[in-house]
Amino acid sequence: MSSSGIARGRLAEFDGNDLLRGSNDCGASLLEAQTLNDDTAFVYSKRGDCRGYPPPEDYVFCVERKSWRRDHPFGFYARPVARGDGSSNLMVWETGIPGKEGTDWEGGVYKVMLEFSDEYPSKPPKCKFVPPLFHPNVYPSGTICLSILNEEEGWRPAISVKQMLMGIQDLLDSPNPNSPAQSEAYHLFVNNKAEYRRRVKAEARKNTPST
Repeated sequence: MSSSGIARGRLAEFDGNDLLRGSNDCGASLLEAQTLNDDTAFVYSKRGDCRGYPPPEDYVFCVERKSWRRDHPFGFYARPVARGDGSSNLMVWETGIPGKEGTDWEGGVYKVMLEFSDEYPSKPPKCKFVPPLFHPNVYPSGTICLSILNEEEGWRPAISVKQMLMGIQDLLDSPNPNSPAQSEAYHLFVNNKAEYRRRVKAEARKNTPST
């Protein structure tokens, strides 16, 4: 199935009337609309407009944003980044993942950037901790090694932003030693749990939100 076909398939929950009323925060302006054979064709001023009925390649991002605003887990945040002109760039999201209570990651909120391509949701976004995180399954660049984010392993087009972020949260306290991405963190996790836990707690302190 094509990306546009998948995008259309994920819109069952979407209330197009909300978009027509302008109850969105995706920015940009509608320049022109005309009806052709019962289909409405729109010309947009920039990528990322959610007013009217966006083109299929933008539908899925507007759906994700609306779904997140309606239902997201406590302590998390996720939002498209702002462009210089104040509009939202739906292709790049800044997100925050809290460490689970009762774990060494508790107290920290860890920033992850999601970079989507034109092939989303056929292909997963690139997901990076910023700054890079001390963790066995995080590359020195910050890129996250997780099966559900790998198109050749566990990725499915139906996976939502919420599911991605909750999967990353699970990974924090449950590293996969079979997919090491960071040498020092991996070796400490396997060979010196006490030092590993000390380093994790230091990461949590470093990533504690300022009040």
